[in-house]
Amino acid sequence: MDRFLSNTVSRIDAKGRVSVPAHFRAVVQKRGYSELYALRCLDLQAMDVGGLDLLDRYEQRIAQEDPFLQTADDMSFFCHGDGAFLKLDQDGRITMTDFIREHTGISTEAAFVGRGNFFQIWEPGRLAAYGAQARARLLQLRQGTKPGERPE
Repeated sequence: MDRFLSNTVSRIDAKGRVSVPAHFRAVVQKRGYSELYALRCLDLQAMDVGGLDLLDRYEQRIAQEDPFLQTADDMSFFCHGDGAFLKLDQDGRITMTDFIREHTGISTEAAFVGRGNFFQIWEPGRLAAYGAQARARLLQLRQGTKPGERPE
């Protein structure tokens, strides 16, 4: 398995550490990540987490922008100023820093969600609400209706 799949909720210990799910750690190891890069999700109260390839992807996109325009500056702020490196300890735990907690609302538990080439960390209640909304949007698409319309 070389993709981040599935989801799980883990309890945060008294020292603010949480175990990254074993199947996610296996992907991290297989991909050879020595550290993880975490970035505040732009439109959700979640953290996007991956290896340096995640950071590289954003930096490649910034390089396509005119460095004298605001877009390049905003993108750099987003991926460099709203990002942080996370270290996995010998037991496969990461620390839920204030940086992460303030953006996500995480307190006692963290939800880990596979997103293919990266994973996200959520506050479990917010993840449940988002999941219900995403499934409802997809159901509307399957039924051929637009948001707010009822199927015939």
